[in-house]
Amino acid sequence: MLFHFAANAVVVFHLGFILFAIFGGWLVLWRPRWAWLHVPAWAWGVWIELSHHICPLTPLENHFRAMAGEAGYGGSGFIDHYIVPVIYPAGLQPQHQVVMAVVLLSMNAVLYVAAYIRHRSRKWR
Repeated sequence: MLFHFAANAVVVFHLGFILFAIFGGWLVLWRPRWAWLHVPAWAWGVWIELSHHICPLTPLENHFRAMAGEAGYGGSGFIDHYIVPVIYPAGLQPQHQVVMAVVLLSMNAVLYVAAYIRHRSRKWR
């Protein structure tokens, strides 16, 4: 039971990290200090997608699942049913990962430029 909980906690953390890497630029637009935390997460997300490596959280989750006696992602719980397919979509190909990296780069670059402009305009007031 403890290892099942640990595996699910890793999945929830993994999803939170992914969402932060994607949408954290909005926090930077609101408060520029978030950039210190967001830029490394953003860079990591882009690197993982472009290099086609596996995030270390994936083997950690699989380790906990194996320790819990579970095989793969079968299950009927909320996390297994709703969150796991978002993180590990079926049929994910390298070209899809490149597109995701470009979207991640582009969207956050626009948000960082907007945050910079907003910050500079406030400084002059």
